[in-house]
Amino acid sequence: MSAEFERVLMPRSPAPVLAIDGPSGSGKGTIAHRLAALLGFHVLDSGSLYRLLALAAQHHGVGLDNEPALQVLAGHLDVQFQQSPAGQAVIILEGEDVTTEIRSEEMGKAASMVAALPAVRAGLLQRQQAFREAPGLVADGRDMGTVVFPDACLKIFLTATAEARAERRYRQLLEKGFSASLPALVEDIRARDDRDINRAIAPLKPADDAIVLDSTRLGIDEVMARVLREIEQIPELKRLLK
Repeated sequence: MSAEFERVLMPRSPAPVLAIDGPSGSGKGTIAHRLAALLGFHVLDSGSLYRLLALAAQHHGVGLDNEPALQVLAGHLDVQFQQSPAGQAVIILEGEDVTTEIRSEEMGKAASMVAALPAVRAGLLQRQQAFREAPGLVADGRDMGTVVFPDACLKIFLTATAEARAERRYRQLLEKGFSASLPALVEDIRARDDRDINRAIAPLKPADDAIVLDSTRLGIDEVMARVLREIEQIPELKRLLK
């Protein structure tokens, strides 16, 4: 059998995926973007998809309890994840830069609400999986390693105390010009954790084969160093480290 004929018959191996899961404020987004830049991979901020869906619903006059309409919106979500010349993440929804708008606490709460709807999660599943393209993908979210990409070659679950995560979120909001209350953020994060952990569909939890990292007392560089040590154990990824 010729090599050319074999290439036609043999299915292509799927692009490798690194799944970075964890609760809100654990640092998974920053780690995902750093890894993607280092490896030359695409990046999927799955949490943003739920925020984007909530914003799209607002733009199109769809109620956050209108599950059938939200499912339709989810399946046709027009979104692009880009990088600015300075290397910053840029998120485009229907041709508009909404990077800052979707980071408000209002959109965070709305995202948590729509993420609990089974039809919405089903509508977004294939949309998320479509981001898996060569040379590879770093996907961050809450169910990347358990539901969306169960065959990911590396699964990291980042966690931290609610207080530590609220403090990080508080600083981020102030830096971006948003007003914020630290006690309210702690309460909101605990409520969001409760919804995510106890929802019937794709609850927040580490995959059985995930590596759990507690970032409560770790800086982002320390977390990155630990993740890189895990990557170095995977030959197909180690060779990509620059």
